[in-house]
Amino acid sequence: MSLFASIHIAWRTLGANRTRSFLTVLGIIIGVAAVVCMVAVGAGARSQVTEGLRSLGTNILYVSPGAAQSGGTRLAAGTGHTLTDEDAEVILRAVPGIELASPMISREAQVIAGNRNWSTTVTGNDLGYLVAREWALAAGRQFTSGELERGAKVAIIGQVLAEKLFDNRPRLGDSLRIGTVPFTLVGVLDKKGQNAAGGSRDDVVIIPLATARTRVIGSQSNVNRQALDFIIVKFFDSSDLQTIQQQIRVLLRARHKLVGDAPDDFEVYNPADVLAAEAGSARVFSILLASIASISLIVGGISIMNIMLVSVSERTREIGLRMALGARSRDIRRQFLIEAMVLSLIGGTLGVALGSAAAVVVAFYSGWPVLISPWIAVLACGVSTSVGLIFGAYPASRAARLDPMVALRFE
Repeated sequence: MSLFASIHIAWRTLGANRTRSFLTVLGIIIGVAAVVCMVAVGAGARSQVTEGLRSLGTNILYVSPGAAQSGGTRLAAGTGHTLTDEDAEVILRAVPGIELASPMISREAQVIAGNRNWSTTVTGNDLGYLVAREWALAAGRQFTSGELERGAKVAIIGQVLAEKLFDNRPRLGDSLRIGTVPFTLVGVLDKKGQNAAGGSRDDVVIIPLATARTRVIGSQSNVNRQALDFIIVKFFDSSDLQTIQQQIRVLLRARHKLVGDAPDDFEVYNPADVLAAEAGSARVFSILLASIASISLIVGGISIMNIMLVSVSERTREIGLRMALGARSRDIRRQFLIEAMVLSLIGGTLGVALGSAAAVVVAFYSGWPVLISPWIAVLACGVSTSVGLIFGAYPASRAARLDPMVALRFE
């Protein structure tokens, strides 16, 4: 009997018991759907981490103020006023392997252009910020040294501001106001996308640090007029991250006169660690889904084996008749193997569709990125077919070993 004829008989036999066939492959459907969804979510998580690292820039450390104290109570991290411009200068000068150390302050403010306004993050910094973040300009230029020194009223906006205030058609030289202070637009940032918390990196306006202090934001502290929100440190590729972190810590402790067991009044951290933690969570989630998928596939395989054994019992006289007419044991074995594999392949195909739909739903409601690759469909169908082959082997072998005379007398 030809392979095509065997497939046709298998399809006709399974079609005669549609409900039973569907219930048989339900475990395969669930297992394959879990695999597809797992891989799509895992691939999306990896792409998010990669994009996050790319958008952060490479070889970056953040130095932030420590926690302030109020009445003996330590407040949240970053509430202190312990970092200054001089700290940034000393880090750049004294720590080997540092390419730049850029001071930064940041606040929320209202930006107005014409009859439109938008609440956004206003960031005051120097020339090093965009270099450290590897943030290119889509149009215009960076600030000049003279503009930074005299605190000129010039601004660079992100893509969200370009859309909300200028309908994606900002012109260099356009005017905008931050609060009540007029600024001239000199540059538009390239698109960066979302950050690790799901917010937009493009929802920002950048102005010179001196301008931010004197015109818009002011200082963090009434006592320390040079207080900073962050110092962004960029180090060379050849530098050792752990060594750099330790040297910055030792230097700042000495500058801030912290001795003995006194806690640090600052924090030095790698923003990539946050993304690595997210990737770890995604891996745990993927392992959980993989476990569910494995159990479902095994259950589905057992269901296929059971239903094929039932099919062998129901078709014992048919098997005996086919053997009496000249069918060989290998023909019988192949027939039942094909039926088991067709069941698995149907389950795999439906599972791919269900898993892809589930991945899209996850992406829509959770905001978690997913990537559905065509190779996943091929792999899932291959795995499901293998399950049918493995778990269909025993029923097929049992059918092939039937004695034709005994089978013909079976009632």
